[in-house]
Order: sequence, then C-alpha cells, then structure tokens
Amino acid sequence: MFRLRRYRVFVVCAFVVTFLLYHVAQNSQWERPQPVPFDHGDPNNKLKPKPKPKHGHTDEAHEPQSPVAGHGGTVAQPTPKKEQTIKIPQLKTSNEIKGGYGLPTSAPTGLKAPQHATSTDAAAGTSTTATAQLPDGKLEKSHDTYNKGDTKVHEDGVVPASSTTIHWQKPTEWFPVSELILLPTGSPKPIHSVQFAFTEELPAAREKRELRLAKVKSEATRAWSGYKKFAWTHDELMPVSKGAKDPFCGWAATLVDSLDTLWIMGLKDEFDAAVEAVKTIDFTTSPRDDIPVFETVIRYLGGLLGAYDVSGGRKGGYNVLLDKAVELAEILMGVFDTPNRMPILYYHWSPAYHTSPKRASVRSGVAEMGSLCMEFTRLAQLTGESKYYDAVARITNALDELQNREGATALPGIFPENLDASGCNKTATAMLTLDTSSTAAQEQADSASDLLDPPTGYKPSSARTNTSSTGSGTDLAADFEFQVSPGSQADGSAIPVAPELGKRAEGGVSGNLERNAAQQALQKQHEKLRENPAPISAQGLPVDWECVPQNLTAAGNGWESYSMGGSQDSTYEYFPKQFVLLGGLEPKYQAMYKKNVDAVKKYLLFRPMAEGDPDVLFAAKAFSSDGTDKNLTFQYEVTHLSCFLGGMFGLGGKIFGNPEDVEIGKKLAAGCVWAYDSMPTGVMPEYSMVLPCADIKNCHWNKTTWYAHLDRQAEYRTEQMSAYLEQKSEWEKKVHDIKTQDAARQASDKQEAARLAAEKQERQQEAKRKASDEAEGEGADTGPKGGDGPSTPAHKRDLSTESKVDDISNISEGAATKKINAAQQPLSGSGSGDDQKPVIDLDLPQEPVKPQTHEEYVAQLIETSHLPPGFIDLKDERYILRPEAIESVWYMYRITGDSSWQEIGWRMFEAIIKLTQTDVGHSAVNGVASTEAAAKADSMESFWLAETLKYFYLLFATPDTISLDEWVLNTEAHPFKRPS
Repeated sequence: MFRLRRYRVFVVCAFVVTFLLYHVAQNSQWERPQPVPFDHGDPNNKLKPKPKPKHGHTDEAHEPQSPVAGHGGTVAQPTPKKEQTIKIPQLKTSNEIKGGYGLPTSAPTGLKAPQHATSTDAAAGTSTTATAQLPDGKLEKSHDTYNKGDTKVHEDGVVPASSTTIHWQKPTEWFPVSELILLPTGSPKPIHSVQFAFTEELPAAREKRELRLAKVKSEATRAWSGYKKFAWTHDELMPVSKGAKDPFCGWAATLVDSLDTLWIMGLKDEFDAAVEAVKTIDFTTSPRDDIPVFETVIRYLGGLLGAYDVSGGRKGGYNVLLDKAVELAEILMGVFDTPNRMPILYYHWSPAYHTSPKRASVRSGVAEMGSLCMEFTRLAQLTGESKYYDAVARITNALDELQNREGATALPGIFPENLDASGCNKTATAMLTLDTSSTAAQEQADSASDLLDPPTGYKPSSARTNTSSTGSGTDLAADFEFQVSPGSQADGSAIPVAPELGKRAEGGVSGNLERNAAQQALQKQHEKLRENPAPISAQGLPVDWECVPQNLTAAGNGWESYSMGGSQDSTYEYFPKQFVLLGGLEPKYQAMYKKNVDAVKKYLLFRPMAEGDPDVLFAAKAFSSDGTDKNLTFQYEVTHLSCFLGGMFGLGGKIFGNPEDVEIGKKLAAGCVWAYDSMPTGVMPEYSMVLPCADIKNCHWNKTTWYAHLDRQAEYRTEQMSAYLEQKSEWEKKVHDIKTQDAARQASDKQEAARLAAEKQERQQEAKRKASDEAEGEGADTGPKGGDGPSTPAHKRDLSTESKVDDISNISEGAATKKINAAQQPLSGSGSGDDQKPVIDLDLPQEPVKPQTHEEYVAQLIETSHLPPGFIDLKDERYILRPEAIESVWYMYRITGDSSWQEIGWRMFEAIIKLTQTDVGHSAVNGVASTEAAAKADSMESFWLAETLKYFYLLFATPDTISLDEWVLNTEAHPFKRPS
C-alpha cells in the first residue's frame, strides 16, 4: 500500500524542481554566454571578406559588392570592420641562438593592420577591373594541387566572371625592414680566369662544328615553331597531342624562358615577336591561386633578366624586359614579408590572403629557399634598388649561420633537404605556453570556484528532527533522507515550503511557490559567466602567433637526408656563381662553397663498380637518424638532377684556384656520360641505383659481387636448392619402388594370362576330340547301310551333331578367350615390349618443384628490369628532356678546352633527338632502358629550349659566345653579365 506520508518529501521535491525548470525555460534572460567572434585568418571560418576600397580613395567608405554575372540573388553588404591594433611580437634572437641573421628592426608595438594599396598604385600594375575577394588560405600549398582551370569556384560558392577577375594589389608590409642590407660597393676583385684560352681552329674542325651547330639550331627551331603554333603564350607545348598546358601560372613560361636562347641562336625575328608577347603578360593575375616561388624566379624573373642582358641591356632597346621583371619582382617581394624575412615558397597572391600576417613554412626545401639570390641580386644591380638584394641576402645570412652553427647538421657543410624556416621554436613555445596556461588555469579555476558558491539568498538551515506522533523526537533524527530544510530569503525570512499533500487533498497544491529567490540566484550566476568570456588572441593576431624565436633548423623528427640532388642542388650551385656575380666583394660565398665541397668529398663521393673500370664519380645520398655523422646510411643513387655537380666543381675549382676540384668535376661529368652510354637508348634515366666500390682508388669489376647485390637472398636460394636436391632424391627412390612393384605385378599377370591361354587351348582340343569321337559313334549306329530302308528325316528344329560340337567349342573358347584377354589386359598407359608407354596412372608422389638458382634469378631480373652491368635498380626510367648532363659536359669543354667533350656531347645529342623527336617538337619519354620504342609522355617543359638545347648549341658555338669569363648562368641557364 502506498503511504503518502512516508514519501511526501520526494513528492514535494519533485514538484518544486519541475516548477523551477518550467519557469527557467520560459525566462528570456536565460541564455548561454556567447564567445567573442575572432577572425583567425582560417579559410574554413567562412567569414565575409573585406570589401575593396573605392578607387582613388583612402577613407573607410566601401562599395557594395555586385552580384556575379549569371547568378541570381543579392549580395549582402559587409559591415566595415573596425581597425585593429596589432602587436608585433618581439623579433630578436634568443641568447642561446648565435646572432640575428637579418631580422627586421623592431616595429612599434601599436602597429596597425596594414591596409591594401589601391589599384591605382603604379608599382602594383593592377587593372581597374573589380576585384573579387578570397578567404584567407594556408601558408603553404603544394603546386601539385592547384586548380588548372581558368574558372575557379571559391569557398563561398561564387564563380568569378571575366568582369571580376582577381588581381594582385600591392599590400603594406606587416614586417617592414627599417635598415636594408646594401649591395656591396667597390671595384670587382680579381678572380681567376674560368674559360680555357682557345686557339684558332682548323678548317676541317670548323666545318664539322658548324654542321653540328646547324643541326642543334634546326631542332630548336622545330620546338619553338611547335610552341608558337600550338601553345603560344601558354606555359608549355604538348608535343604529341599538339595542345597546351599552364602549370606555371599561365604566364607563357616557355616563351619567357626561351628569350635568351632565341637571341643567342640568332633568331632575332622570333625574339622580337616574343618580346611583343611579353608586353601582354599580366603578372597580377593567374588561374592558379598560388605562385611557386622558386620556379617563377628561375624561369620568369631569370628569363627576363637574361634576355635583357644578352640583348644589350639599357642600350639594346628592350627595356620592356626589365620593366616586366620589376613588375614581377614587386609581386614576389611579398613572399619575404614574414617576421624573420624567410620566404613563403608557395605564395598566395590574392589580396584577401594579405589580411593577416604569415610565416615561412616549417618544411621549406633548401633548393627552393636558397636559389633566389642570383636573380634578385642581378635585378638590384640593374635597378639600383637594394631592397631586392636585401631580401635574398638575409636568406644567405641565415644559411651561413646554420652552416657555421656547431651540431646544427649531421654533415657539417651540407644542409638537410628540408628546413624549418618559420622562425618559431615550437617545443620551447609549447613549454612556455604550458607554464602560462598553468597559471591561467589556476586563475580560471579560482574564478570558476566562485560560480559554485551558494546562490545569493539561499541559507541552508539545520535539519529538523522528526516529530512524528508515533515516536520520540530522537527516533528518526539521523534520517535526513526524509527531511526537508527550509531556506531563507535575503531579508532572513524563510522561504515558504509547500504543505504536505494529503491523500484526499483537493487542488493538489494549496498555493504557488515564490520563485524570486531562485530566479535571482540563477541571474547572479549568469552575470558571473558574462564577466569571464571565452579567451581571444592578443591584439587580433592568431592565437598561436607569438612564439620563442629560432634561426633555421632541420625539419623533421631526427631522420634527415643529405644529398646534392634535386632537393638541394642549386643552393650549392649558387655559392660560386653569386661570388662571381658580386665581383668577389662578398667573401662568405667562397667560404660556404668550400665547406660544402669539403663535406661532399668527405661523405658523399663514390665510384661505381662497372665493366671496364671507368674512373668516374657520383655523389651518394646520406641518411642520419640521430642528427650526427656517427651512424650514417647511404643510398648510392645516380640522378639526372645531380649531374650538375661536375660543372659546379669545375667552375668552383677555376674561380677559387683549386685544381683538385676541377679534376673531381671531370670525373663527376664523366660519370653521367657513363650513365648515358650504359643505356641501350644512349640516354640515362631520371633516377637509378648503382653498385659502389669499397675503395675509390682500387675499384675493379666483379660480376659475382654485382650478382650478390642484385640478389640479397642468394644464401637462402642455395639452401632451397640443397633441400630440393634431397627431396628430389627421395622422390626418385619412392617412384622407383612403386614402378618396380608395378612391374612385378605386371609380370605376374602375364604369367597367369599364359597359363589361362594354355588351359584354354587344352580345353578346346579336348572338346574337339570328344566331339569327333561322338560323331563317329553316332554315324556307325544310325547311318544308312547299303540302301537299307529310308533315312530318318531331319526335323527343322533338330541340331546336327556337328553344329552341337561347334557350339560347345565356341562357348568354351569364348569364355576362355574373355578370361585370357582380361588377364592379359595391361594397365592403362602400359604395354609390353618396345611399344610400352610411360606409366601415368600410377599413384606416384608429387615431384618437388625446382627453385630458381641464384644465377637463374639474377639472369631473369637483369632481363626483365633491363639492368646494364653495374646498375642495381632503375627506379625511374623516364627522360624528361633534362639539361644537367650536357650542362656539365659544356662546362668541362669550356674549362679544359678538350674537344673530346664535344664528341661526347654530339653522341648525347643524337641519342636524345632520336628518342624524343615528334613532328612539332620533342617529348619526354617514359623509358630509356629498352630498345623498344618508349611511350612519349606528351610533355615539353620550358627548360628544353631554355637549357638543354641552349647548352648543346653553346657546346658547338664559338668559345666567345657567352664566355665564362664574361657571363655567369643561373640554374635555368640564363646568362647574367658579370661586373667588370
């Protein structure tokens, strides 16, 4: 039976709670605290972009954004944001870090967020076309993921029409430099002559050289004509399908990259037409949303400057080339607007991305970061603007500091492939943040504890004792579960408690509870929450912006790779070239070169084991797992990109007067020639592995050693073969036993068959005798005698005696024959005498499968993988029209004067043209290791005309054409005039 008096406390509490919850839900003042909105610069925030300022105005007025053509609806007008005051973090090198390497001078702490320059800025070169804004994006983006289409769908879903093409606008710098690093001044210092002192050639030699020169020019004309016809003003020609593509921002990469080649080859009309096309290039916009800085600098900026220099410079009449170079450089200067002035290597050029500060990547490629100095230095020399030199000099200073910092790299003098260029020590920052967070967390906890205080107006009273009439006051004094204590209001008066509900009470509750006290308590708590809003970043910067500064350091988690290949190559290549370009006035480039080549000679150089024992060299790739050189592992690679190294050693050896480096350069160049000659097509692959010699000076071909490297499981195969031979012997014994037993059975069956045949013959003869005797007896008794009486008539169904005898004989003979035949029937597949066939239906054990021997496995691997002697693996069999091998051959010819390098170059040229030629140009191919026709990749990168064919042409041109004592070439083979 339900006892209401016993459960009245629960009933009252349930009613009160329900009542309070209902009224709280109806109270419009009860709401969750809202965090303060903050723009982190994250593209995923989907915040409305700032509207573009009106042309020619600098006030805060904004135009409404027009709807995009072809799309209905209206566009909401964004409310202009209030200008934020931004605190620039303190940019100084910590005490533990050696010296600052050109950090910008400190800016006022109250620096305001920079405003975009208007589109009328002359330096910006922007058009008056309306600008569509993009949300902020990532700092870095791989160039392999961009949208190649001409139309982009932005994150807000708006497709920009031609009338809303986005253009770059010159931004105000977040981290301006107050004091520039100036170009070195003074007369150039004497530098050793680089080029060999050639003498006048013989007529026969001149004739041969000029024929070859004409052939190279003819192939260059083929490639240029195909580009001009099918891909004019696009980045690249597709020489198989006769189409075009734009992987490098759509600014006519092949056209700009080929300008100086056209001039050097004497194709002046083609050069003039190309210059006219250059005038129409708009560097302020692109279908690609980021600029690959390294490729843009070496191809576009280098191409414009090289063409300007070779065409006569200021006196040549092609000043537009320098003007366009400046236009492009102004856009690229934004990549250096970081706290430590290290470059952003994939630069988002749209104005919307400039609304927040950026840092360089925590994983920057050494080659991309360190190969900008020649182009910006030459631009500074031509324009007199030191800001261009300042930008790259800071990178050089940072690399110099890293190279000289003890323990910074595993191989002193060589950089790891990727560097953290952000300038932030994340570990130290995390520890600092943790300490700060601990203090803040304690303060927050203290603040939060206030929220747990009893609401104002509530004062719990002591529990009342039960005064039930059924017991004394002390009987249930401790049973608090069934007791309710009244609270009190602010004035001290008690909050009325609902009366006990009797079983038969009418109306349920005699009155309403007062809600003021509870309401006020909840409101107090809400106000306390509003006093502690969600934290926001300091001064409007990203939450994680401030950090502990650091200089360049290795990226990664301890596993680092070191090589002279594609990830690092041109940085080291530029050390001697930049020294020459600056007239020897900056000595650090010589020091950096020396440290680098010393490390290469100590750690990386190796000699391949090859037939004929060629005296050639390559540079390996080293790996360190602990940041030291104690436990290095090596990958003995042969890459086309690293073939530049011969030219670098030769050039550096001549510039700095080190004959040993020149000799090493010869062997490095000869190594790539050997790789070319080793392939059946006469062209080396993109990437391969070879067998190294243990000793560079004592290296002889050993086929057994080569086989052992090709088959790392040779010992296992030997064990397998031994086990197979044992199993085969056991199998043969078992088969012999089975066949012997079967032969015995067959012999026994033959004996039985012979016995049965003899018995059959005997029975037949006996039956015939009996039949004959019976026939004779019956003839004597019943036959007619001398005509006495008539003979007994023969009835139709009576069998003659002779017939009966024959039947008996036939029955007996048939049965015997059947039995004999059954006995004589051989097993299926068996026979007798010379006609006996192999037993195939015997229950024989399965024959063991013979494994490949070590020799058989290696022979098959060599055949299927097309491995020439000495090669271990062809990891990438493509040839993509690269120039590095012929580049080093050309340097060796110009440095040594040895005409054998011309013969080598001609052999390479013929092989390459045969492999790559199409009817409108030349195409990369997918395989060089087989004599079968390789599939063409339908790609002709701009460096084919800019570098490869240029080096072939210069190899057979007169030595005074681009003399190495007058010119220095960037990594894209663009000649810059040396100071004199």
